[in-house]
Amino acid sequence: MSSSSAYRRILVKLSGEALMGELEYGISSPVIGQIASELIAVVESGVEVAVVIGGGNIFRGEGLARGGIQRVTADQMGMLATVMNALALQDALEKQGAVCRVMSAVRINQVCEDYIRRRAVRHLEKGRIVVFAAGTGNPFFTTDSAAALRAIEIDAQLMMKATKVDGIYSADPTKDADAERYDRLTYDEVLDRRLGVMDQTAIVLCRDHRLPLCVYDMTQSGALARIAGGDTSIGTIVL
Repeated sequence: MSSSSAYRRILVKLSGEALMGELEYGISSPVIGQIASELIAVVESGVEVAVVIGGGNIFRGEGLARGGIQRVTADQMGMLATVMNALALQDALEKQGAVCRVMSAVRINQVCEDYIRRRAVRHLEKGRIVVFAAGTGNPFFTTDSAAALRAIEIDAQLMMKATKVDGIYSADPTKDADAERYDRLTYDEVLDRRLGVMDQTAIVLCRDHRLPLCVYDMTQSGALARIAGGDTSIGTIVL
């Protein structure tokens, strides 16, 4: 770890919707290229980086279930969507010279590796960016829960949730002009105030394993590297 880094290993949670940019569906090449640049900057500072990616830009299991598809099948479709996004991110990273491995919680060996914890840690130790796909591999669990689980498993020192707003608010700031922004919260406060940061399973996992969470604006250039370097003025930290 370089002297410019506050953490040895972090995990970044990206939503599938974050990849769309201004599109209504799919993946924006400029957006995924910018995300790749931000991740590479962190790795170059000496921090080991893992990523969990969602699939909401393609399929969201819960939404498919509301449309009439059996819930387990819908969630499995959502898991496969995350694999597509993970492969797209891997491609964007490799085009910029990074070394990346995609590891899936469901077996799909012809396109990526199976998730094996020890192998994932070894990839990270070698300076490779590891993208975890397919959530937890189980229906009914969100990719937020998968991110918390993987962060704990790989012994990450910080979990970062990339959003389109600059932290956690008391209400949706795009809909409520009076929404209060928080600089710092505890996990119990997040639960008690029913703040829609992540689902409760993910919050409880982070709380019980004392894993810090930072919610930040992914559209702010350089924010990821600054947070990894110890800048506490960006986003909201949950402890």
